[in-house]
Amino acid sequence: MSTEVTEATQTGTEYINHHLTHWTVGEGFWSYNLDSLIVSAVLGVVGIFLFWLAARKATSGVPGKWQCFVEMCVEFVDGQVKDVFHGDRKFIAPLALTIFVWVFLMNAMDLLPLDLVSTIARFAVGEHAAHHVYFRAVPTADLNTTFGLSLTVLLLVLFFSFKAKGVGGFGHEMITAPFGASPALWLPNLAINIIELCAKPFSLAMRLFGNMYAGELVFMLIALLGATWTGLTLGSGLSMFGQILMGSIWAIFHILIIALQAFIFMVLTVVYIAMAHEHH
Repeated sequence: MSTEVTEATQTGTEYINHHLTHWTVGEGFWSYNLDSLIVSAVLGVVGIFLFWLAARKATSGVPGKWQCFVEMCVEFVDGQVKDVFHGDRKFIAPLALTIFVWVFLMNAMDLLPLDLVSTIARFAVGEHAAHHVYFRAVPTADLNTTFGLSLTVLLLVLFFSFKAKGVGGFGHEMITAPFGASPALWLPNLAINIIELCAKPFSLAMRLFGNMYAGELVFMLIALLGATWTGLTLGSGLSMFGQILMGSIWAIFHILIIALQAFIFMVLTVVYIAMAHEHH
């Protein structure tokens, strides 16, 4: 969610570029976006803590409000998994719940006031470094995060494929499906299956990243409604009212996107794992 623009010396382009820059260490391939790593790790701990609270206070009698909410989430996710995956759900259901809650929490960081996190980071390092503080609060708006999640899903798909079919069965399927077992068709079959396998994590990562990046960018553009044409100063009262109004409307709509993207990522993960158990 946007707040008023505070850096009077920045242009709109500089303001957006600043908020789209990660806190990065290292160079080239071996660089790391520490802001994404820190926020995603903290939110993972927060999610575990919240569910631990519900488990610690769980009762067989009249449940509290938080216990009711957690039970609804668990039953909802388990129902979705049951509809898609027809095998043993002892591992898949907790995995799906973890993915849904974690991705939802990471997406929900987009609802924080736009300048809040960067302001906190600025005070943490000192005012003298104000123009050099970069900290993005939405891990799923970072392509590294979404690809990390999707590549983990790919590893799970491969694991369950080997578990269900064996190494030989998986290899045989890769070269004989979908066109047939003729040796002349082995290479086309292999090419199609490799493309299909690679498309799964790619589509997962790009879908989540694209939606969250676009939502974050819209919040930045709305923040600029509170600025004048000549610089990032406090705009007119009408502009500020428009900023608050548009920011609130977009935040309400964005809640649906946040939940929907977490749900889609969870469901597709379960679908891909279920497909790994199928024999062709």
